Amino acid sequence: MSLEQPVEQFRVLAADEWQAREEAHRRRVDRYAGPYLERRSAGKKHPVEDFLFTYYTHKPGQLRRWHPGAGAVLTGSAAGERRAWKHYRLLDDGELASLGLPAGSTAAAFDRGAFLADRREALAFADIILRGTAARPAQFGCFGLHEWAMVYRQDKFELRHEYLDLRLGAAGTDAVVEENRIRCTHFDAFRFYTPDASPLNELRPTRESQRHLEQPGCLHANMDLYKWAYKLLPALPSELVMDCFELSWRIRAMDMQASPYDLSGWGYPPIRIETTDGKADYVSRQRGFAREAAVLRNRLASALGSLSAATDPAPEEGQDHERGAA
Repeated sequence: MSLEQPVEQFRVLAADEWQAREEAHRRRVDRYAGPYLERRSAGKKHPVEDFLFTYYTHKPGQLRRWHPGAGAVLTGSAAGERRAWKHYRLLDDGELASLGLPAGSTAAAFDRGAFLADRREALAFADIILRGTAARPAQFGCFGLHEWAMVYRQDKFELRHEYLDLRLGAAGTDAVVEENRIRCTHFDAFRFYTPDASPLNELRPTRESQRHLEQPGCLHANMDLYKWAYKLLPALPSELVMDCFELSWRIRAMDMQASPYDLSGWGYPPIRIETTDGKADYVSRQRGFAREAAVLRNRLASALGSLSAATDPAPEEGQDHERGAA
């Protein structure tokens, strides 16, 4: 079996090098996952910090697993554990020799062939979303009103966060929705609007139109960079996945600060999007996140491009998409 790339393009990682990266990754993850797991054990909730572990399907234990990504070769006895990990393989003696490693030594690498066989459609769909989103102009006029639309006329519909109070009360929240233009492009936000709010949105996002509507100013599209990253593990390095995770974490905080909920008791001052100054503050932060997301989106797209020069046609929208609330 060949490594499917020229030998000189592979990076051989000594045991002490990759195990240090593995430990650093676990510490990085535990800063976020540790408090969440403690809260979950205690039956407690956090309206901001639980989101990435409950909305997305990648669980803390999965996130703690470190992957070097395609092109890396792990050496040392501990690398043998990867034999049991999905989309990994151990190198044979011929491959070891070609890399200057002793015959009979243990070395593991990402199994590109098996990964592409299993994940080719997901790879193609992620590529469509990432490149399509990057190519469209960013829109900065939504002001986070998707969260308000999710509780519009909440006296008729069940509140999504039943343990949170509305900052302006029900009537004040409804007034903000009615007095503002609502133009959400993100289906996984739009689908959680209350029935009375859905007709107020100028667009009708669907799973099928996702590839045409996603745009780089959308907070949720930028949070979803984390989703596309973890769906492509172990082909991507875990450091890139965590870069996407941490951006999503910070975006989630802003998203909820601009929401109709009163989070002052949780340490999150509101972004008062019902005011002119609040709208300006929102757009300024939104633009900053869009710039950060553009860098990560490019890194993900580049990684995708290097995985496979040709993929099968993309699947139908939603075939490999996330469940959960926006």
